[in-house]
Amino acid sequence: MKNLSLALNVVLVFAVGILYYLQFSTESGETPISEVANNSTGDYKVAYINSDSVLVNYDYFKEIQGELQKKGTQLEKEYQSRAEGLQREVNDFQRTVNSLTIGQAKALEEDLLKKQQNLRLYQENLSQQLLQEEAKLNQELYNKITSYLKLYSGETGIDLVVKYNQGSDVLYANSGMDITNEVIEGLNKVYNTAPDETNTVETDSSKSE
Repeated sequence: MKNLSLALNVVLVFAVGILYYLQFSTESGETPISEVANNSTGDYKVAYINSDSVLVNYDYFKEIQGELQKKGTQLEKEYQSRAEGLQREVNDFQRTVNSLTIGQAKALEEDLLKKQQNLRLYQENLSQQLLQEEAKLNQELYNKITSYLKLYSGETGIDLVVKYNQGSDVLYANSGMDITNEVIEGLNKVYNTAPDETNTVETDSSKSE
């Protein structure tokens, strides 16, 4: 049970690791979009985004994070219920073993060992279910953000959006290139007012790829 709890916690924390699966990040700024579009490297206009800020403030991410936590809690309760049932059987066996014949005790012990093994397999299955769900939500989140950035780049003329934070490959970027706030506002507007339009954008972008 402790192992499952740890696995669930790791997965929930890993949901935040979505930050690094995306290709964004750095400090938030207040620079207008018009100024961002004027920053260029050669013939390419570049901007950066803080993924931490985006995900903390993106309503869709809050929703799927809640869903993942709910799923994790549900699976942990299911496992705990089975584990407690098996523990009661073990306790009963230990309490009555002296009144059993050798054959009866051996048969019950083998049965309990088999149930214990099945419980471990069940634990692994629950953890795998949660990992698969996390991966699915991960991909959906990635699709929504990258689809929006394609629209955003078409409106602003930006050619490249990179992450700029500790651990990224970018060591320095002018704050005028920070589009975090504008992207957060745009993502929430699309998500809260036109979710069907977002799905259409994802479908169209997948076809073009």
